[in-house]
Amino acid sequence: MKQIELFQIILQVAFLGSCGGQNAPVAPVGSPYALATDQQIADYVVEIFEDSKGNLWFGTVGQGVARFDGKTLTYLTTDDGLPGNTVVDIVEDGAGNLWFGTHSGLSKYNGIFFRNFTEKEGLCNDRVSNLLLDKTGMLWVGTWDGVCRFDGRSFSRFDLPLPDVELLPYHSTIYWVTELMQDSRGNIWFGRDGYGACRFDGKAFAHFTKKEGLASNNVQVIREDGQGNIWFGSRVAENDHPDPGSRKGDGGLSRYDGKSLVQFRDIEGLSRNETYAIATDRAGNLWIGANNLGVYRYDGKSFHLFRGTDRMDLTSTIGVQSILEDKRGQVWFGLSGGLFRLQGGAVVHVPRGSFGYTSH
Repeated sequence: MKQIELFQIILQVAFLGSCGGQNAPVAPVGSPYALATDQQIADYVVEIFEDSKGNLWFGTVGQGVARFDGKTLTYLTTDDGLPGNTVVDIVEDGAGNLWFGTHSGLSKYNGIFFRNFTEKEGLCNDRVSNLLLDKTGMLWVGTWDGVCRFDGRSFSRFDLPLPDVELLPYHSTIYWVTELMQDSRGNIWFGRDGYGACRFDGKAFAHFTKKEGLASNNVQVIREDGQGNIWFGSRVAENDHPDPGSRKGDGGLSRYDGKSLVQFRDIEGLSRNETYAIATDRAGNLWIGANNLGVYRYDGKSFHLFRGTDRMDLTSTIGVQSILEDKRGQVWFGLSGGLFRLQGGAVVHVPRGSFGYTSH
């Protein structure tokens, strides 16, 4: 399956099944997944999150969100109260509520009830792409039609200025806000699909595009490392081209040190390729997805590539969608192809029958 196909699948699934906004909270039931033990938890695992109680949550495309409490894997879907079964982002607020960003609205879950928000309640667009709880407790919601903020009572749109860039004639996702991130200095960063990235310091915006040195204007992920460097993962805009023979272009990894942007053209898979996921671990290493190749670990000096060993070769997998090191030190990878983890120096598939914690 080619890289562009995942993008198209997500677009298609975004239009599937929605329960709409609900002012009245809904109590979920939840159920263990009924598939055989050798099957994966989902075809597409696009978000991995660990809550304050140590539960692992896996957001999927089309199958809701799965929770692993250390013993049991339980699924929550629209049958239980979610507004949609494509769950792309998860955050936890100071009161322990979980917020789920879905392609059919926003949902607040207190462990018992769901409370859903859609455009009817003031959400700027039902197709949520990213969530951020900033240091003040404000919830920022990135969607496929801009950004809004939620103060606990109402939503307000937050307009982003447009940089001077030349868009491709077939590019149709220019209002998709792909990433929200707050750095250690308090700046809010916005990833955008076609307009690069921008930084808001509370007063003014600064733009980062290919003109400034980004690998691509189609930014998918933004992360800060322990030294304060800002890392950008981007996709190849030309992958949207209607002609399959023209789907080649710039993309991959970029780093900003506060002064200038650099790319990594000499590292296989990190240039003229797509990077959807970047994460840091407790040791300060950076983990970087390199689509159709594997996952890199960067220790500040060199890049080490991890490849797959079972179920499927990572070279035939579309992309790494999410990366997380949990509190036990286990590194997990959500892929277009299922759930994987680091084990024995390789990226290994995790079917239901072997789900849980292992030595690593």
